[in-house]
Amino acid sequence: MKSLAYALLALALFSSSVLAADPMPVFGKNAVILFQGDSITDGGRGRGDDPNHILGHSYPFLISAKYGALLPERNLQFINRGISGNKVQDLATRWQKDALDLNPTLLSILVGINNRAQFRTPESGFTLEDFEKTYDKLLSDIRVARPDVKIVLCDPFVFAMGKEKETYEQDRVLVEKMQEAVARLAVKYHTPVAHFQKALDAACKRAPLEHWVWDGIHPTYSGQQILADEWEWAVRAFWLEGK
Repeated sequence: MKSLAYALLALALFSSSVLAADPMPVFGKNAVILFQGDSITDGGRGRGDDPNHILGHSYPFLISAKYGALLPERNLQFINRGISGNKVQDLATRWQKDALDLNPTLLSILVGINNRAQFRTPESGFTLEDFEKTYDKLLSDIRVARPDVKIVLCDPFVFAMGKEKETYEQDRVLVEKMQEAVARLAVKYHTPVAHFQKALDAACKRAPLEHWVWDGIHPTYSGQQILADEWEWAVRAFWLEGK
């Protein structure tokens, strides 16, 4: 009986310490968390004020739902400004309205997959170097406007499925070069990187690719959870564990 009592006491102490721990300190009081990107972030979001649809059905929704429920007293504001089909230069065109004017305390960016066709077509006049320069300018502008903003960069990704099979070998190389550009920018601006490609590659060891991604680019609901988990891990590892 005494050993059982000790076990129950230890469990109670452990549970109380877990409950007392802050699940996401980087989300401070009245924080504005902005997700920016293309269709993978967009997630079919509504363009009105209907709270049932404003965040879409992508990883921003999963993250926002979790921490909106865990931390209601902090009055967190989650905003999704992903737009389907956007390239990095499209983000630049709307950066003032959809980033700077929103004054985020934390900004998350996933972009690049829609640029790869330009890299395959020299006559487009937009190169991998242009991608990195444009991305760099976005980050510089937000840091000038709000020096204390926290930034999370996310890796673009691609898989050999459906029509993506036709150009997959070339596209995977291009996507890896964009991931390298993201890594360089992360070092320059001292930000974490959510490695979505690696996270989905690892998930494919547990279930077939079709369980996670349905067309080579867009995740299923299960795949979106993988992105949300990787995003949380990257944030926690960078800010909460002293990196």
